[in-house]
Amino acid sequence: MTKSIVVLDGHALNPGDLSWSELEALGHCVVYEHTPPELVLERAREADIILTNKTLLTATTIAALPRLKYIGVLATGVNVVDVAAARQRGILVTNVPAYSTPSVVQLTFALLLELTLHVGHHAQTVRDGRWCQSQDFCYWDYPLVEIAGLTFGIVGYGRIGKAVATVARAFGMNVLAYNTSPKTDPPTQFTDLESLLATSDVVSLHCPLTAANQGFINAERLALMKPTAYLLNTARGPLIDEQALADALNEGRLAGAGLDVLSQEPPSPDYPLLKAKNCLITPHIAWATYAARQRLMETVVANVRAFLAGQPTNVVGP
Repeated sequence: MTKSIVVLDGHALNPGDLSWSELEALGHCVVYEHTPPELVLERAREADIILTNKTLLTATTIAALPRLKYIGVLATGVNVVDVAAARQRGILVTNVPAYSTPSVVQLTFALLLELTLHVGHHAQTVRDGRWCQSQDFCYWDYPLVEIAGLTFGIVGYGRIGKAVATVARAFGMNVLAYNTSPKTDPPTQFTDLESLLATSDVVSLHCPLTAANQGFINAERLALMKPTAYLLNTARGPLIDEQALADALNEGRLAGAGLDVLSQEPPSPDYPLLKAKNCLITPHIAWATYAARQRLMETVVANVRAFLAGQPTNVVGP
């Protein structure tokens, strides 16, 4: 029997440069670019298989979809799905681990290098003609910070955290790490969270969002950091108390922040971090290179194919 496959929000994964053809070959497939909350039930009512990126599937929604047997998340994090409610209904939930690791690592260091060298600013001043008018052969508008020899603190030492550590060491940085479960990975040195925050010149978040760690980078923990330190977040926005971070930046208690994620995406025009001092924000693009999205698409299709064959892979939970 042909399965009904509904993609609720396919635009971010495939804005037109990839193909849905392999997924379409697995069943009757309908792809929506975006689905507002009020249309989820209408569009998914007859679905056996739902694929979602950021469209929420709550317990109430899941309970109202009697045909549903499978939810595939078009990402690694699964906080958009009430996994417990799905499991109670016997609905399988899968994700796509590891597809974006190289791209996330790349953006992590792009943010750090911009914070420490202000490449974009200085390139724009040259384009504006300022170098042509300079009486000196060079100029700079901000302190230029060399990262070799600095301490890079990684919070969350999974695949991405470990890959970030490798690149940090290639830059000549000393690496500290904190992970909720004990790990060893010489020469990375593991320590407790408070010591990492107090010691590091750069703190980079690479942990999943859970109920236990929401807002854990709060005012108290930000106060532990050096005023010369930088905070990077390419994981999940709600890990940070964003008003506390804005206050720390605006009051000069932190040198800078580089963020690819916010707790509200897209943010409202009055969002506290949009105008905070020395705060770089990119629009959640770490995962979005063509290569990463191509790997994501391939794994999404492989996950559905494995489910249909009765041998599911990348299943979330026990």
